[in-house]
Amino acid sequence: MSNPISDLVLGFQDLVAQVPVLVQPLIVAVAGAVPFVEGEGAAAIGIVGGLNPVVAAIAGAVGNFLCVLVVVLLGARVRTAVVTRGGRTEEPPSARRRKVMRAYERYGTPGVSLLGPLLVPTQITSAALVSTGVPVKTVLVWQAAAIVLWTTAVTLLITGVFAFAG
Repeated sequence: MSNPISDLVLGFQDLVAQVPVLVQPLIVAVAGAVPFVEGEGAAAIGIVGGLNPVVAAIAGAVGNFLCVLVVVLLGARVRTAVVTRGGRTEEPPSARRRKVMRAYERYGTPGVSLLGPLLVPTQITSAALVSTGVPVKTVLVWQAAAIVLWTTAVTLLITGVFAFAG
């Protein structure tokens, strides 16, 4: 039985290897927008596909951030519509929302943003943060920091492994 994420990553790797060099960063950016692949996975795809590590990291991070930006902006609009809708009775928070709120109370936006990628995609983390009322700008700044940090760390690790192996 195949793993859909593995199949997707292999598909992106094959695509990067088959397209002209000028198109490769665009493929890596698209891969970065995919949840569970993210900027760090996209950078790895690009590097394995022969792309310069700096270009791969930037493309993966940009693709990841652009997706997060869309999720945050849409999430903020949905939250505003729900909160300002007249006559709405307050429902008790779901178990998932309570879990997000506990993590937020414990670690704040920086902690949830920086540690979140260890557990869930940045798109889900950012949507959860904005849905709880964290300001859009705060979510975007900390998600950008997390994307840059994780993408850089994985890029350095992969290039170090390749340098050591080569």
